[in-house]
Amino acid sequence: MSLMKLAFSVVVLGFLTLAGWVQADERIELQGNLTQGGMVLGKTDPAAQVYLKGEPVRVSSKGQFVFGFGRDHRPSADLKIVLPTGEELNRTLEIKSRKYKVERIDGLPPSKVTPKPDVIARIRKENAEIARIRAIFTEENWFNSGWIWPAKGRVSGVYGSQRVLNGIPKRPHFGLDVAAPVGTEVVATTDGMVRMAEKDLYYTGGTIMIDHGFGLVSVYSHLSKLTVEPGTFVRQGEKIGEIGSTGRSSGPHLDWRLNWFKERLDPELLLPELPATN
Repeated sequence: MSLMKLAFSVVVLGFLTLAGWVQADERIELQGNLTQGGMVLGKTDPAAQVYLKGEPVRVSSKGQFVFGFGRDHRPSADLKIVLPTGEELNRTLEIKSRKYKVERIDGLPPSKVTPKPDVIARIRKENAEIARIRAIFTEENWFNSGWIWPAKGRVSGVYGSQRVLNGIPKRPHFGLDVAAPVGTEVVATTDGMVRMAEKDLYYTGGTIMIDHGFGLVSVYSHLSKLTVEPGTFVRQGEKIGEIGSTGRSSGPHLDWRLNWFKERLDPELLLPELPATN
């Protein structure tokens, strides 16, 4: 299937740059978001080599590849394609910058800002398992099923926002928060394999991680109930759990994230308009 004809709901930022390249050279196809937090799908000769910022990008046996840009990516990225003939295609991609909301909160108890020493070992162990899952690569292109909203509710948090607690800048928020009552259904946004289904992680409480192929892994956090297990293959729209307020959460909501290996992407860029709630 041609990625340029793929049923893929996106807000295409910087698409003219991509479209111009595709029209100029049919040996490579690109579709996606040239913006901080954006994801790009590509297709080329299966025997070609792809490099982004000098680092190799894996190409499948069908010539497909994926890459993305983090929250604070610089204004450009060099992309190089080495064809089987040895010919090189070099392009500089212009990456759209974004402004993020910063919230300052003072007067919090120290325990709410920095974890106690006795839980640091637990956090490190959990983070190591999360990192292992995010490093998985499979040529399965389950992401071709497209993307839908994981739950119905109010958007209460967006990608890229950041809090400064007692004057200490905390890590930016890399997900999309959907606030809804405890027990609200959460569904798989995209086809994929469940790699994690944990009821009680320190930060994220009830947590599910789904592998969509090519290094794309989504994360569903603060769940009150999990209805899938690791090793389960789920289809888009299938129930995987229920919204809760587990882990370090200030109220019932779903924190949904999307990663491309170590890069944290903005999942909202892939979504259609938020469905109405009743």
